[in-house]
Amino acid sequence: MRTLLFSIIFLLMLHAAGAQQHPVSLEQSKQAALAYSNAIKNGQLSISSAEAGLKAAKANYLPSVSGTGVALYGFKDIVPAIPGLLNKGISNIYTGALMGTQSIYAGGKIVTSNQLAALQVETSKILARQSADSVLLLTEQKYWNIVNLQEQSKTIKANETLLNSILKIQKDMLASGLVARNDLLKVKVQLSQLMVNKSKLNNGRMLALFDFSVYTGMPFDSLMVMQDTLNKAVNPVLPGINPDTVLSNINSYRLLALQVKSSSLQTRLTKADNLPSLSVGLSASQLGSFNGAFSSSFTPLAFGTLSIPISENLWGGNRQKVKQRKLSEQVARNNLRDGSNQLQVGILKYWYDLKDALTQISYAKDNLVQAEENLKVNHDNYKAGLNSVSDVLDAQAAYQQAEVTLNTALTDFQAKKAAYDYATGNIGNR
Repeated sequence: MRTLLFSIIFLLMLHAAGAQQHPVSLEQSKQAALAYSNAIKNGQLSISSAEAGLKAAKANYLPSVSGTGVALYGFKDIVPAIPGLLNKGISNIYTGALMGTQSIYAGGKIVTSNQLAALQVETSKILARQSADSVLLLTEQKYWNIVNLQEQSKTIKANETLLNSILKIQKDMLASGLVARNDLLKVKVQLSQLMVNKSKLNNGRMLALFDFSVYTGMPFDSLMVMQDTLNKAVNPVLPGINPDTVLSNINSYRLLALQVKSSSLQTRLTKADNLPSLSVGLSASQLGSFNGAFSSSFTPLAFGTLSIPISENLWGGNRQKVKQRKLSEQVARNNLRDGSNQLQVGILKYWYDLKDALTQISYAKDNLVQAEENLKVNHDNYKAGLNSVSDVLDAQAAYQQAEVTLNTALTDFQAKKAAYDYATGNIGNR
């Protein structure tokens, strides 16, 4: 019975320990955010809308067919009977017609409109990809912020244990009359400040978790923890030997390039208004009266139309519209050059931010080693009666700050790496 009881207690303890935390991985967070984001859903709707526009543009290649029907009824004869010509008076008339028209040449409007519609589909897809990349970037930044807060919690707990041990020593020494009460109060003040910081950190972590849950769509859970931890023994590395300044994979650059192409197509579409247009068609109609007063046979006709804009090519306003469109083309090209330069500058900035972050990590590690050694020496000397409690408290505060600085530097590197991957168009490939 005793063995069984211990086994049950052990299983319950394992279950309770398992229920203490709800680990979440970075990849899990990304997938949840991508599935939940309204920006991404709107992007997919924009793609569907653009594809519908492309289908509408393709329909212009097909003939245009229309039918009409008209019926008139007069309470008195509209046309009275005419002996020898019209045996019955005409009180009603009906007519029906069917016409189909096929454009042969429209100055390139149909082809250009289809190219613009296809361009809009491509633009919508790039914008949707850009929205997804933005979601991935923000998710990573929020994730690593929580990792940093988790590591700070570990730091505070370790320093709380240290201060409590010093407090116990002070109480024992005070009871033995070896120290003044003032030394005990110094430890209590520093411990109290640590507990205030612990409370602030816990509240900040709860807020960050709630913000993370709202953004990713994951259910809020106060026991949620980020799965990643900081390996302080290994230095992170740069994502390559040199910065990746190739612009072809960057969504912003592709949008600028498409804007140049779109502007060129719009110029061609405006020029089409100055060109002749040719179309052919068939029509068939019939006219008659419901009371048989008269009737006509079904009459088919073939026709062709040729329209030549004359004034538009001489003094019409469309000539100025074409000029405006050409100027807009030049603006788009200038924007592409300026945008390309700015994108490359941005990539270099993020690259050097990463290098700065590595430098900060290196110095933070050195500082932590020195602070740890300083704390050990002061703590040992304090136990031996060679140092005052103030020296130990100063060393403890310096050690705590060194740990906080290193934690922040390590998580800051991960956030900056995500920003660099976003700037180079590679965040979706990680």
